[in-house]
Amino acid sequence: MGVPSLALPGGADPAERTRVLRRAHDAFTRDGRVEPPVRAVIATSWRRCARARVSPECAPRLDRPEAELLAYRERHPLGRVMPLFRDLVGAFAAQGAHLLAVCDARGGLLWVEGEPATLRRAEGLGFVPGSRWAESVMGTNAPGTAVALGEPVQVFGAEHFSRLVHPWTCAAAPVRDPRTGRVLGAVDVTGGDGLAHPHSLAFVQAVARAAEAQLALLPPEPDSAATDTLTALGRDEALLVLGGRRLTLGRRHSEILALLAHHPEGLSGEELACSLYEDESVAAVTLRAEMSRLRTLLGAGNLLSRPYRTAAPLEADFAAVTRHLAAGAVSAALTRYPGPLLPASSAPGIVRLRRRIEDQARAAVIARADVGLLSDWVCGPWGAEDLAVWRALAAALPPRDRPAALARVRSLDAELGAEAGAGPGADPGAGRATFPQPARP
Repeated sequence: MGVPSLALPGGADPAERTRVLRRAHDAFTRDGRVEPPVRAVIATSWRRCARARVSPECAPRLDRPEAELLAYRERHPLGRVMPLFRDLVGAFAAQGAHLLAVCDARGGLLWVEGEPATLRRAEGLGFVPGSRWAESVMGTNAPGTAVALGEPVQVFGAEHFSRLVHPWTCAAAPVRDPRTGRVLGAVDVTGGDGLAHPHSLAFVQAVARAAEAQLALLPPEPDSAATDTLTALGRDEALLVLGGRRLTLGRRHSEILALLAHHPEGLSGEELACSLYEDESVAAVTLRAEMSRLRTLLGAGNLLSRPYRTAAPLEADFAAVTRHLAAGAVSAALTRYPGPLLPASSAPGIVRLRRRIEDQARAAVIARADVGLLSDWVCGPWGAEDLAVWRALAAALPPRDRPAALARVRSLDAELGAEAGAGPGADPGAGRATFPQPARP
C-alpha cells in the first residue's frame, strides 16, 4: 500500500492552516457543511462522527483501570513488538518533543511514551494508557481513525473532530496480524506542528510494516500454535487457517465450515442440508458434490463423513465471542466482534446462529450500560438503526451529551412506528438491527 498524500490546508504557514481548518470545522459542526480545503478522508470521518452523534466537545474516558490494563498489555500481541516500536520511534519522538502511542483494535491506548513535558500535556488532555480513543468515542483522530479504516492516516490540528484536540497533530498506521490479516491495533506518533508533514505519515507506516514483519518471524503464541481457526464475523467469505495455510473460502464453503465449527460432534447429511438450503427439495447429491469439492480444497484427511465433521476442532471467532459473553467479559467480546456472522448468507442454520450471537451481544451491551460499548454498537452498520441500543446510549450519556442521541431515538421511533403501521408486510423485528438477505444465485 502506498502512502496516502497529505495536502496541507492553508499552505505551509501553520497559523494560516489553523485558521482555515477551524473555520471549516465550525461550519461542519454548525450545519454539516464541508468547506474546502478539508481532505476527503477527514470529511468522511467527520460525517461518521456526526452519524454516531459524537460531540465536538467530547473528552476521553478511562476504559481500563491500571491493574486490568497491565494484565491486558501482557497478553496483547503488540506487546511482542513494543521493543521495536521504542527502537524505531523513541529517538524520533524525543528529538521532536513527540509521543509514541500504541492502541488496540478498539482504539484503547495501551502505551503512551515520549518526551516528559509533552507527556504531561497529553495527560491533561486524557491521552493516557487505558483511555479510549476510538473514533466512535473521540471523533476523528489518527489512532482511532486508522483502526476504523484499517489504513494509515494523519490528522492535523482542527481536522480532529474534538475541539479539545485541535492543538495537536498525529499520524498513525494500523498493524495487522501477518497470519490472519486481522487489525491488532495501531502505532501512532503525536505532537505539535512539526508532525504536519507527509514524511511523518511515511515514517509511521514504515514502522507498522516493520512490526508486521517481526510478528511474522516470531513463533505463534503457545495457545494458538496448533489451532486451526475460522474467521467468519463481519465477512461474507470466511478466512480459514488450516495447518499453517491461509484459505479464503467461497460463500457456500464458508457456511459449511461455520456450521461444522459450531457442531464439532458432526452433522448428518440431512442435518447439514436442512441448515444450508432454504429449498427442502434440494437433492442429496448436491450436498455430496459440495462436500467433495470442499474435501479437495482442504486436503486429504481434514474433512470426515458419517457424520460430516472436521478432523480437528476449528477455533471459530464467533465461538470466542460467545465464550466472552458467557463469562461477562463484554468489552473483550466486542473487541472480537467486527460484525455479524457471514452477513450475506441466507442459509437457515447460519441465519439462526447469526441472530443468536447478535442477540446475546446486543443484550450484554445494553445491560452493561457503558457509553463506549454502546457507542461502538450504534457506530457499526449492524447497530446504526438499533432503537433499543440508541435508547440505552441516551440514558447512559451525561445530560450535556444527551440531546443528539435523543434526537436519533425520536427519529428511529417515528420510522419504526411507521413501519409497524404499514400493514401485513410490516417488519416484525422492528426496533433492532436487520440485515438484507440477498437471493442465492
